[in-house]
Amino acid sequence: MKIICIGLNYRKHAHEMGWNLPEEPVVFLKPDSALLKNNKPFFLPGFSDNIHYEVEVVIKISKLGKGISAKFAPRYFDEVTLGIDITARDLQNRLTKSGMPWEISKCFDGAAPIGSFIPVNGFKDISDLDFRLEINDMVVQKSNTSDMIFGFNEIIEYVSKFFTLKTGDLIFTGTPSGVGKLKRNDNLIAYLGDKPLLDFLIK
Repeated sequence: MKIICIGLNYRKHAHEMGWNLPEEPVVFLKPDSALLKNNKPFFLPGFSDNIHYEVEVVIKISKLGKGISAKFAPRYFDEVTLGIDITARDLQNRLTKSGMPWEISKCFDGAAPIGSFIPVNGFKDISDLDFRLEINDMVVQKSNTSDMIFGFNEIIEYVSKFFTLKTGDLIFTGTPSGVGKLKRNDNLIAYLGDKPLLDFLIK
């Protein structure tokens, strides 16, 4: 099982990070050891003083595919949830400045909490999904999938050029603006529409 992540896929987030808008999807992978399920707590690691949250819509691949055209992409996923791309921002900034890969800043153990999956066919239009993240009952990120630079179908077309997509693979599709630092005892609840799909604590 692969965890495929798309970076800088919301315009306002790219601006808040001070980066140019990408001309093609920015792709990186997380290992399966990054997955955090069943609302288990996330433990702040000792190697970073600046751990950030990034809420994202996550789609689950439902069948094997390679070289998938965007027009056929909807056939390859049938469930959606929300996840958090947990990021050691201090490490990421250091790595970016030196032109090095991001992996140790985003791919450590537990850095990919995911919520409960729900069927895509329960939504009228998945390119128009409201979602938000609340921390301690305060909304910190709020957006709609219509603000994505690259939509779900375009992402699948692009990544399937390079990787064979397998049943159960997950794609984190990018975060909107409003990212920030996590603190011990924070309670994160992520909503798709008005449905809470993820609810966990920071320890």
